[in-house]
Amino acid sequence: MPSSRPICNKEGVPNADISLPLAAKMEATQARSRESFQVEEEELIICYTLGFHHLHVRLFQGGGGFGRQLDEEEIDELLDRFKASLKFPEETTSFTSIASLPELDVETSVVLHGYLGSSAILSKNLFFVQLISKDRSLSIQIVSSSRSLADKDPSAHEYVKKLPMHTPVVVRGLLRKRAQPPDQDSGSIEKIKHLELDLLSVQTLNEFPANIIATPDTVFGPDQRHLQLRADIDLRKALSYRSEVGLTLRSRLHELGFVDIETPLLFKSTPEGAREFIVPTRRKGFAYALPQSPQQFKQILMGSGIPKYYQFARCFRDEDLRADRQPEFTQLDLEMSFAGAKQVMCTIEDLIRSLWLKHLGTQLPGPFERMSYVEAMAQFGSDKPDTRLDMKISRVGHLLPRDLIGKISSRQTPVVEALMLRFTSSSSNGPSTMRKFITDFLDSPGGTPFVSNPDGSPGIFIVDYRKPLRGLQALGFEAAENVDDMYQIEDGDLIVLQAREDRPFSGGSTSLGQLRLALHAAAVRLGYLPPLTGFAPLWVTDFPLFSPTTPDEPGQGGRAGLAATHHPFTSPKTSEDVDLLMIDPRRVIGDHYDLVINGVELGGGSRRIHSAEMQAFVMRDILKMSAERVAEFSHLLDVLRAGCPPHAGIALGFDRLIALMLGKSSVREVIAFPKTGKGEDIMVQSPGHMSDEVLQTYSLQIRHMKEDQTT
Repeated sequence: MPSSRPICNKEGVPNADISLPLAAKMEATQARSRESFQVEEEELIICYTLGFHHLHVRLFQGGGGFGRQLDEEEIDELLDRFKASLKFPEETTSFTSIASLPELDVETSVVLHGYLGSSAILSKNLFFVQLISKDRSLSIQIVSSSRSLADKDPSAHEYVKKLPMHTPVVVRGLLRKRAQPPDQDSGSIEKIKHLELDLLSVQTLNEFPANIIATPDTVFGPDQRHLQLRADIDLRKALSYRSEVGLTLRSRLHELGFVDIETPLLFKSTPEGAREFIVPTRRKGFAYALPQSPQQFKQILMGSGIPKYYQFARCFRDEDLRADRQPEFTQLDLEMSFAGAKQVMCTIEDLIRSLWLKHLGTQLPGPFERMSYVEAMAQFGSDKPDTRLDMKISRVGHLLPRDLIGKISSRQTPVVEALMLRFTSSSSNGPSTMRKFITDFLDSPGGTPFVSNPDGSPGIFIVDYRKPLRGLQALGFEAAENVDDMYQIEDGDLIVLQAREDRPFSGGSTSLGQLRLALHAAAVRLGYLPPLTGFAPLWVTDFPLFSPTTPDEPGQGGRAGLAATHHPFTSPKTSEDVDLLMIDPRRVIGDHYDLVINGVELGGGSRRIHSAEMQAFVMRDILKMSAERVAEFSHLLDVLRAGCPPHAGIALGFDRLIALMLGKSSVREVIAFPKTGKGEDIMVQSPGHMSDEVLQTYSLQIRHMKEDQTT
C-alpha cells in the first residue's frame, strides 16, 4: 500500500523528500496537457491542474484507489456493500437522552448511530469501544463479549473488533448500569459514565481507510477541510453558534415587521466601486456579474411598496484579501422606506443588544456612542476606533520648536501629533523596560513600515526622571511642561511624535493610528498591558461623501478625480451639504454611518438618494461619469423616477459579527468552507482551470500579457 503522505505542501510545492524520479516526472509534465497521468513505479494517479498560481497535485492510491479499474469480483463486492448501507434502522433514542437518564435497574434495548472511537481489548472474549454521537459531543462505552445473548448477532463480537476508529455505524445493544470509571481527561467529547451498551449487533455504513492518520494530535490542512471540521469541536461549535445567531436575528426582524426577500445573484456589471466577478454566458459578448451587494435591488424594492426588507445575502468582491475579508461573504442586508439614518440605527441597536443579551449574557448600553469621522481620525487615527484603548492622539505641532519639527519630518508645514503609552504591569522596570521594548519593536519587521514612513520616522521620547526635563529635553522647557500637563507623565512613559501631511483626512487610518494599535498589541503580547475586555459599540458618522480616486481605487470611473466614499447612491446629509455640491464637493458630508465594535467595522449604511434627477446629477455632473456609465443605472433611475419614497438601510458583515462574538481573529474560523488569502479553496481546488472546450463554449480566449501586468 503506498503512503498517503502528500507529495506537495498546501501551497502546491513538491515536498523536499519526494523521490527524485517522481519529482522529475512532475516537473516534466507541467508543460504537457492538463489530463491525469499515471506514475507506474509509485502506483499513484497524479491529477493536477495548471491553474492560476501554482500546480495542484493530488494522489489517489493504486490498488483499491479511485484511479484503478475494478475487476468483476470487486465490483460485485462494492455494490453489495453499498446496497447493505442503504437500509439501516432508525435511532430509538439519543445520546443526550441517555446522558440525562438516571441509573437503570432493567436493561433496555436501544439503537444508536455514531462513529467508533478508541477501543481496548481486555481478552479474546472481552472488548471495549467508545461510540461517539453524530455531533461528536458525547460518547458511550460499548461492551462486546463472546457470551451469547438473546437476539444477539453471533458474529458481532469478532466483527466489531476489526473495525477502525471513525467508522460510521449503527449499534444495537442493551443499555445497562456501568461501574463508575476512573476520572480521565476525555478531551472535547463528554463521556456518559453511568451507563454502557452491551453489544447485540453492529452495522457499518461506510469505511474509514487505514491510511488516513486521525489521532487527537493530527493537524489537518485546508485540503482536508472535512477532517478539520470533524476533528475540531471549536469549528463545529462556531458553525452551530452562527446558525443560532442567524435564527435570533431572523426572529427579531420578523417581530419588527421586516420581510425576508431574496434578490438575484446573476446581476450585471455596474460601476459601484469594487471589482466584480464576471460570469460569462453562451451569448457571445454578454456576461453576468455577481453582486457586490444587493444594494440596487433593495432600493428597487423600496420603490416597489416593500416598507421593510431584509435578507442574509451572499456578496462577491474581487479585491485584495485580509484576515477579515473573503471573496464571497454573507451580510445581513436591510432597508426601510420612509426612513432615515435615525430609524436604521435604532433598529440595528435593538438587534445588537438582543444578540449580546441572549448569546453573550451582556447588557450593552443604549443608545450607542456616536463619533464623527473627523473626530475618530483625529483622536484615534482610525475610522473604526477601538475606544476601549485609551491612547488618544493629540495635535502638538504648535507646542514644538521649529528645529525639532524639521528633524521629525522633511515636509514644510506638517501636522505633528502625539500619543502616550504607559505600561501597567508590575514586571515593567520603568525607563529601561520601555527603552528595550520600543527598540525591539522598531527593529522588528512589524516596525519597519513606521520607520520608513515617507512623512518621517516617529519621534521617540522616554520619560526618565533621572534626566534633565525628565528625558524630554529635546522638546524644550515650554513644550516639555505642556506635554507633562497634557499626559500627567510618569517615569517610564513613552511619548511618540509623528508628522503627517497637512490636508483633510481621507481613507481609513493614519500612520500614527496604525502605530498606536501595533504598539498596544506588542505590549499586550509581552505582558506589559492586560488584554482589552468588554465591548464598546460605536457609530461613526459624517463621512465625506466623496474621496479622491487612486490607481488602486478608481471608484466609479468618472473624470472628476473623485469617487463615492460609500457608494454613489448615498445622499448628502444636510441642505448645506447639497449646496456644497457645486461649490466644493470634497467638503460635502454624506448621510453615512458605520457600526464599529471593539475596532471592528461590523457594517455600514446610509440614507439613499431617492430622486432620479438628483441621482443622475451626482453621477453626471459631480463624479463626471460618462453618459454610457450613467446609462448602466437606467433601471434604478426609472424606479426612483416612479415616485420612490425616501429610504435608508445598512448591511452588517455576518461573518465578522460571528467572529467578534466568539472572539476569533479571522472570519475563516467561522465559515464552513473559507477561501485562502489567495482566494483559493484548496480542498475542491477552485478556481479551476478553464479548458479549451469551456473557453470555446463561452466565446472566450486567454490573452497572454507581459509578466509585470495583471493577467
